[in-house]
Amino acid sequence: MAKQYSSEDVEFKPKFLEHFAKLTDIEKFKEYSTKFMRRSIRVNTLKMSVADLKKRINEKGEWKLEPVPWCDSGFYIENIKSGRRDIGNMLEHTLGYVYVQEDVSMIPPLVLKPKPGEIVLDMCAAPGSKTTQMASMMKNEGTLVANDFKGDRIKSLGINLQRCGVSNAIITLMQGHRFAKAGMQFDKILVDAPCSGTGTIRKSLKTLRMWNPEGTKKLAGQQKLLIDAAFQCLKQGGEMVYSTCSVEPEEDEAVVSFLLNKYEKAKTEKIDIPIKHGKPIMEFDGNKYNDSVEKVLRLWPQDNDTEGFFIAKIKKL
Repeated sequence: MAKQYSSEDVEFKPKFLEHFAKLTDIEKFKEYSTKFMRRSIRVNTLKMSVADLKKRINEKGEWKLEPVPWCDSGFYIENIKSGRRDIGNMLEHTLGYVYVQEDVSMIPPLVLKPKPGEIVLDMCAAPGSKTTQMASMMKNEGTLVANDFKGDRIKSLGINLQRCGVSNAIITLMQGHRFAKAGMQFDKILVDAPCSGTGTIRKSLKTLRMWNPEGTKKLAGQQKLLIDAAFQCLKQGGEMVYSTCSVEPEEDEAVVSFLLNKYEKAKTEKIDIPIKHGKPIMEFDGNKYNDSVEKVLRLWPQDNDTEGFFIAKIKKL
């Protein structure tokens, strides 16, 4: 895969390199953070089967599809005629047959496994990639509350739900942590939390310019509010997934450890996804995390040539 930038040409802050050198192979991290991202799509099975979509694409002879190993409805897509990368301009996207979605972004709903008839909350839903994925897994049956806290993000969420034919969703506009005060109870909850995005450098170099430890601490405080509120809203026996596109321990393992230490009924579950992954960070900067954090899924960009990502599955006993 061709490089988008040269790792020698991209400016990495010395403190950034020092910070992540404690966590991973820093040269590999730099290398994969400066490579092109493979474009990927997910078939929206609310409107079209995987088989029919593959047949439709193959008949056109313009695009090549390669399966995403961990998602039956996910495919890497490459234009074999012109090399164009504007997947969002495909007619199939406009019609809602496919959703342009990063390969690792498909994992949290697969881990949560929402089922038809359940009451599910997507606490930080916009722009709707995981919301529409969960709606398709639920076959538009049950109730899916899709929430975000910014009005401009709600617009894109509403457009994508409509485009994909989602009919079991209720859109709400509020700060996620306020759900704890609303007295609502859910079978399953996804908290795909706002984060520093340190796993997405290869998609947005501004992440490098914006990175600073103080900003990470502030985000971690917000993430703890969200995961705490979600757990309070979870029914007994219910399950939730906490995920970020950050590779910062303070936003990932530390947040999950905070919840496990606060609630005896919180228990991490093993994640069974066929994907190469890094070891969970069990201790960092003098902070030792709860032993059950070892069950989380930590993905570095160099593990599978993807974005960096973090996923934890938590059950309420």
